Amino acid sequence: MDIPFDPVRRWLALQTAAVLCGFAIDFFAGDPHGLPHPVAGIGRLVSFCDGKLRCKDAGKKDVFRGAVTVALVTFVSTLIPALLLILAWKLRPAACFILDTVMCWQLIAARQLCREAGRVRRALEAGDTEAARRAVSMIVGRDTDSLAPSGICRAAVETVAENATDGITAPLFWIFLFGAPGGFFYKSVNTMDSMIGYKSQKYLYFGRAAARLDDIVNYLPARLTALLMTAACPLCGLDAKGAWKIFHRDRYKHASPNSAQTESVCAGALGVRLAGDAVYGGVLCKKEFIGDALREIEPKDIGRACRLAYGAAFGMLFLVALLRWAVILCL
Repeated sequence: MDIPFDPVRRWLALQTAAVLCGFAIDFFAGDPHGLPHPVAGIGRLVSFCDGKLRCKDAGKKDVFRGAVTVALVTFVSTLIPALLLILAWKLRPAACFILDTVMCWQLIAARQLCREAGRVRRALEAGDTEAARRAVSMIVGRDTDSLAPSGICRAAVETVAENATDGITAPLFWIFLFGAPGGFFYKSVNTMDSMIGYKSQKYLYFGRAAARLDDIVNYLPARLTALLMTAACPLCGLDAKGAWKIFHRDRYKHASPNSAQTESVCAGALGVRLAGDAVYGGVLCKKEFIGDALREIEPKDIGRACRLAYGAAFGMLFLVALLRWAVILCL
């Protein structure tokens, strides 16, 4: 079909191509370790606001200060990439495409997630429990010093299932809606939640706005990812029927309204039981179990969870490309 040229269609086509290229680069190369990572810059901005705005004696007035932090960090994190892309577009569309591709590459963390999880799996398969504990401590927030091999394996599977949304599909979702600036908006919210969105005495009030906004921006992506994971089960050699059953039953068995969406699918697809009590900062946190223990969890389940995460990622990419093409045709 012959599509009449206009700048909007051209930008949409180039931006869609940038997403696909960025994902492909991440798939083959992983995180750009040699380049300054903008998420690290977002983290430094959050730390600066934390130090300057948070009251030392935590109280309810910190809720407003936390909201100001959220507004400032999201505004800066979205505005800078938007301005850079506009300037690149004015210079040359090809320059905008290259910059957009690099930004999308930096926003997607599929390869790094599975690479870190793979280190845990290999250490467990080698029987090196201490190495597995060190490896899993890099990707989970819970205390890992006393975890048994089964607990290490469970923690790795859970973080792959949860971060399939945070690190892969949710950035793609927000990129689809608003381009790379939308992806950086999402990453700024997600970074704030990981740094200050805790129900600890220190951040109970100051981090409340960040935690609530993170719940909101992940609401649709988490549920869409769960559905895409379920659809990908047959392609990954996993149990789609079990995934749907546990998703329907256990998707709200978590303090977060979003985390158990994908964890429940993963538990059902693998036929294992996830979640349960965990220790954070020396404090026992009571959690409900997710899934049924049809068999004992094993190191190979980490690789299976990674395949499921990639299945959801490719499903999201297909939807992004399809919907973008439909938009281009309809304009």
